[in-house]
Amino acid sequence: MNAHSIPSTDDLRLAEARRRRASLLLIATAVLFVLVPFLFWRGTWFGRTLPDEELGRYLADEAQPRHIQHALVQIGERINRGDRSVTRWYPRVMDLTASPHPEIRITLAWVLGADTRAEEFHQALRPLLLDTEPMVRRNAALSLVRFGDDGGREEILRMLRPFAVIAPADGTLGYQLPVENPADRGTLVARLETGQGTLDVPSPVPGTVDRWLMEEQSRVNAGDEILLLSPGEEQVWEALRALYLVGRAEDLAEIERYVRGDVTGMPEEVQAQASLTAAEIRRRVSKQ
Repeated sequence: MNAHSIPSTDDLRLAEARRRRASLLLIATAVLFVLVPFLFWRGTWFGRTLPDEELGRYLADEAQPRHIQHALVQIGERINRGDRSVTRWYPRVMDLTASPHPEIRITLAWVLGADTRAEEFHQALRPLLLDTEPMVRRNAALSLVRFGDDGGREEILRMLRPFAVIAPADGTLGYQLPVENPADRGTLVARLETGQGTLDVPSPVPGTVDRWLMEEQSRVNAGDEILLLSPGEEQVWEALRALYLVGRAEDLAEIERYVRGDVTGMPEEVQAQASLTAAEIRRRVSKQ
């Protein structure tokens, strides 16, 4: 072995330094893989408990709609636990009925049904039945049932029927989400090529693509119905539970479709709830 094959002290130190840098890089990468999802989860998960000071700050944070949503969810949970201290924020909650953010109004319409002793909440729900966002209308209708109010019954029935997605502008229909694909609220279902560029069309409600009413590359006008979404499982479940309380004899034909299993993709639990709802409506009608 010649002298050149024996590493010098400097070579050994350099190799050791490289190994340390590589180890630190691996550790840093591993930390990022854990930390980044955690920070994202912490910023998007509404289950994290907010102390009163932070809740009040979040509720007033107009620049961060998700902060307001988080605060509303926390208020709803505290109401359900019987915590009356949250009434201090009710005036601010009422102000949010005029929020320009659909996500806030969607959450709000659900939370307003949590305190059935608050008549101001009851009254605030009625105008939300006319909201431009279907999920706001649906949540408001379901919340009204908790007050014993059937004013949103027609909206609840619509939750059991296919939902027509409307073209938001004139254009040529491009991308189409394939039939039988599920879609949540906000899922991209179509694209329109307009004179100003490409316009994404998100799903307004949860559901499954039932059928397209317009063919790809066809010309559509603003307001045209372009596809039908079959109802989402959770929406059907909530609608059937509500109709158990406020359903009428004339609603039975709609409910019986789920009793018979005519609507594909629904689990047995939905069919069972439909049977319970239909039986309860018949019992109520016969008693009357």
